[in-house]
Amino acid sequence: MFGGHGKILRVNLSEGKVSQEDIPEDLFDKFLTGAGLATHYLFREVPKGAEPLGPENELILMTGALTGTIAPSTGRFNWVFKSPLTGIWAQSNSAGFWGVDFKKTGYDGIIFQGISPKPVYLVIEEDKADLRDASYLWGKSVPETTKLIKEELGEKFNVDCIGIAGENQVRYASIMNDLHRAAGRCGGGAVMGSKLLKAIAVCGTKPVNIANPTAFKEVSKKQFELLDQHMFKVALETFGTNVVIDLVNARGGFPTRNWQTCVFPELEEINAQALSEKVLIEPMGCFACPLRCGRRSEIRQGKYKGASGEGPEFESVGTLGGSCHVTDMEAITMAHYLCNDYGLDTISTGATIGFAIECYEKEILTKSDTDGLELRFGDPDIVIELIHKIAKREGFGDFLAEGTRRMAQKLDKGSERFAMNVKGLELPAYDSRAVQITGLAYAVANRGGDHVTAYIQGPTFLDIPFLCIPDSQIKDSLVADPEEVHILVDLENVMTALDTLGACKFMGFCVASDEWVELVAHCLGHDFTYDDLMRVGERAYNLARVFNVREGVTRADDTLPPRLLEEPLTEGPAAGKVNENLPAMLDKYYELRGWDKATGKPTPEKLKELGLEEYTA
Repeated sequence: MFGGHGKILRVNLSEGKVSQEDIPEDLFDKFLTGAGLATHYLFREVPKGAEPLGPENELILMTGALTGTIAPSTGRFNWVFKSPLTGIWAQSNSAGFWGVDFKKTGYDGIIFQGISPKPVYLVIEEDKADLRDASYLWGKSVPETTKLIKEELGEKFNVDCIGIAGENQVRYASIMNDLHRAAGRCGGGAVMGSKLLKAIAVCGTKPVNIANPTAFKEVSKKQFELLDQHMFKVALETFGTNVVIDLVNARGGFPTRNWQTCVFPELEEINAQALSEKVLIEPMGCFACPLRCGRRSEIRQGKYKGASGEGPEFESVGTLGGSCHVTDMEAITMAHYLCNDYGLDTISTGATIGFAIECYEKEILTKSDTDGLELRFGDPDIVIELIHKIAKREGFGDFLAEGTRRMAQKLDKGSERFAMNVKGLELPAYDSRAVQITGLAYAVANRGGDHVTAYIQGPTFLDIPFLCIPDSQIKDSLVADPEEVHILVDLENVMTALDTLGACKFMGFCVASDEWVELVAHCLGHDFTYDDLMRVGERAYNLARVFNVREGVTRADDTLPPRLLEEPLTEGPAAGKVNENLPAMLDKYYELRGWDKATGKPTPEKLKELGLEEYTA
């Protein structure tokens, strides 16, 4: 099979058995591996209503068709599962080098089933795989686990693992690879912990099968040459992902104090320049990445002096900094390091702490609830202390480990109005009142409130066209215009397709669509068009929606927190704005998607058009 090995591992943790099976050709033709193929297995094998932290849920790893090739930024891989945070379909994506090293073992994916009777980890060397006792690893941090496994197996092995947060089933625990890279969103680490699976260590040498290797190499080389001069590469390599923070703040869209305001007064203390001056050592890149947006960093002063790692990224600065109104870059960096060591999603962690602080301000929470802690915006020590408590599920941290939706449901007293999540997934660091179409993107995203399903911030905050999507510019970011909804739909499809290929979504800023489809055609050895690429993405996107509909998601769930719908911003360019016109935007979205307007369910006609008629909610 070109674009992969045509094989996946199936690991029955309950029985301690590891087997392999072939990927049916018709499924490869439909989904090109990636998250789409993983969702097929999830839909077929996880029964309706399955408990996310129970034995019926599956944890499914899948690489993409181009993962591990010489094409630029093709080191990404996906985890798909039913989320313990949201109770619906979940996908979490990561990069670094681990996914490539896994694919070199001769497999395209893994399906983990059941629950092990004791802690275990999986070792894959070439095409041989076995489960080993992980009792000595249980209770260890991500760096400690990685170090111990490498000492046992050798430095040639790469490690993907959970930390203490995953073991304790924090509902937004992440799965970590390459020490500092995170499959962060939706709580995959909690699912892994519930299965008593601590780690996956891989080592292999098998190359990806390419149908036309010479032509593939030529197109890849051309892409690298063009990317070397691209302004986006210069910006990311120089300042990392935090380069966008000044733009977002200038638009009045940087969530501050749990989204009570969206202009951060002390931005110069935490922006990209501050990060570079205070903690940056050098840029870092993932496999085959010319952009090098990662930051190798070290804290050089203050109480955390000497701590080192990778990051922080923009979203960490946005939630651990902005949402909590922390102006200390060293403290934000330390909070980010701790999340990586414990295996916590920085977005949900920062958002949950920010929500708790506002609840304390409004006297919905008291000192008796918070282990005697006085929660205040702007207090970095409180953020650090709460991260420790969350990961350990210690005292008040046990409550925070449940996420903002469950917290608000228990607290009541109006707290649900400012619990900043969609479908249970905490929102990232872009206020949709400042960019109206982002509100629709949050509302309809399959996994809940996230920013990368469509990357709609691109044509709004950065004014950069994506691939060859026609009319891809938002004319006025402060206007919710139903005539621009097609941009969101197209972006969802193409970004889902990039996940299927194992490509970084930043490539959507930089590489033309004709070159992507040319790469895929040379990889697979047959014609492949832009329409084919979009159809692969549309098919995977619709299948995830069908899974959600089966689990009870309706149009009523495609909404936003009341704060965004009813509380106008009070300052900045977006002052006076709420997320307006959402019902009309939804109507247009469903029309373009081919979904029923009353229920949000994909119609039988749409499923038949996509070759998905066999999947029924």
